Amino acid sequence: MSLAATVAEKANLIWAIADKLTGAFKPHQYGEVILPLTVIRRFDSVLEPGKAAVLDVAQKFKDSPLLDSLLRKASGRPFYNTSPFTFARLLDAPDDLDANFRAYCNAFSGNVRQILEKFKPFEPHVATMTEKGILYMVLKEFTTSKADLHPDRVSNLEMGYIFEELIRRFSEAHNEDAGQHYTPREVIELMVNLLLTHDSDALSGTGVTKTIYDPACGTGGMLSVAEEHIHKLNSRALLVLCGQELNDETFAICKADMLIKGNEADYIKSGNTLSDDQFSGQTFDYVLSNPPFGREWKNEKAAVEAEAAQKDGRFSAGLPSISDSQMLFLQTAVARLKPGGRAAIIQNGSPLFTGDAGSGPSNIRRHILENDLLDAIIALPNDIFYNTGIATYIWILCRDKPEARRNKVQLINASGLYEKRRKSLGNKRNDIPQSAIDEICRLYGDFAESPLSKIFDVADFGYTKITVERPADSEAAPLPPDGDAPRKRGRKPGKRKADASRRDTENVPLKENIDDYFAREVLPFAPDAWIDTSKNKIGYEIPFTRYFYEYTPPRPADELAVEIRDLELRLGESLAALFEDEE
Repeated sequence: MSLAATVAEKANLIWAIADKLTGAFKPHQYGEVILPLTVIRRFDSVLEPGKAAVLDVAQKFKDSPLLDSLLRKASGRPFYNTSPFTFARLLDAPDDLDANFRAYCNAFSGNVRQILEKFKPFEPHVATMTEKGILYMVLKEFTTSKADLHPDRVSNLEMGYIFEELIRRFSEAHNEDAGQHYTPREVIELMVNLLLTHDSDALSGTGVTKTIYDPACGTGGMLSVAEEHIHKLNSRALLVLCGQELNDETFAICKADMLIKGNEADYIKSGNTLSDDQFSGQTFDYVLSNPPFGREWKNEKAAVEAEAAQKDGRFSAGLPSISDSQMLFLQTAVARLKPGGRAAIIQNGSPLFTGDAGSGPSNIRRHILENDLLDAIIALPNDIFYNTGIATYIWILCRDKPEARRNKVQLINASGLYEKRRKSLGNKRNDIPQSAIDEICRLYGDFAESPLSKIFDVADFGYTKITVERPADSEAAPLPPDGDAPRKRGRKPGKRKADASRRDTENVPLKENIDDYFAREVLPFAPDAWIDTSKNKIGYEIPFTRYFYEYTPPRPADELAVEIRDLELRLGESLAALFEDEE
């Protein structure tokens, strides 16, 4: 059975257990019960082989200060459970099920209990299940083959997919934004492949250690796929996976997944990355992220502005609109890159062009571009995410670019590289097939001009916004006979006062001389104009769609006339037939 089929089948079976909650809970609460039970059941299955050894050690060394490390060694995992019960054995005493189940949960090692505490409504939901007489029924469902989560039958990779699929389904059922926590796997695979395109040599051999960070890690999909891909290239590579997540439930699942896989789960942090950065001052080899679009940062405003005021703070380049925090995550990705580090971060179209010269968004782009941190931007197909159909882009950031790519930016238009899904999942109507992933990575690796790939100098995206002043009409002087006076570097002629109502602005490309531009584009139409150079501002924007625009000439008028006449005839025939039927 394929990976996708296994995940779908197991998710379907676990999803079906929610039917047992009907009546006792509202549909939007089903996930609050099923998700933590799925996590507990997975822990139970993983610990099964070492259960007897753990109980023996717990009895023999119960007073030892080394008990925790001894229990971890006995379980063969970085966690354990000292209860004599398992999920299956809990059912042997149905009359005491509520107390035994709670004792069983409390017998987990501290790192697991911290995870379970993040499922905050779960404990009162257990009381509700007991009160409604369905706790036994629900737990029994988790002991059947439909919920068999033993690692011999469900791999860690599959388990991660199952967690994400369940979250997506419960979120959709509750009409929540599932896309906040769930990035399609093919998108993550594309991002990872792009990051590793130039790193095959660095990942080969022995003693390879790489750090990977996601500032909005959700259930850990980005981290898990990156780990999987790098281990395919070098199974001996040591990977340190780090992430921070705001949502308690998805944080708990991410940390549980890392714990089960044997990763250092303490590197998964809970909290708000923007206002409570748990990785301040640290840098990483790779950064991957799909931060939320259009999420306001009013609640984090004080902390963000305080950091922006610091000379080398994450946000010192500028602040975006208070209504959209995604460029704050973009700056976080930049700040977390070590020398030679690379990042792939998803953004919508807004960060490409929003904000005038001198604004926060423009200054953020300026900082990234003038420091030669932007390597490439890839336009993705529409309708590939579960919660939005809008245009999205992958920004590839790099410290210390390869020589050939320095002071250059590559734009790749992959918006047409997709295949239609047979069945939509929310707004997701399209997939990026493996062939498209390979083609996008080839275009990126080739670094050459083609219909889908354009190469630009950094300066191509910059401009100087100049302020063009003109005097009041009554003060306007005729153009001097030599026609040259007002052209002298846009100097204000004489002491005439500028008329604010006649003020205008022009955006002059950085590669163009301002005086030449002014003489060509302004003076022929306003010979009394001058430039107030004190108001000059540097701006940057990336008009992605303009670079790939293909002009389609209008159809010939005679062809359109024939088509219109044909439509009129058909319409007339239809109306005639309609009136004949009425008669």
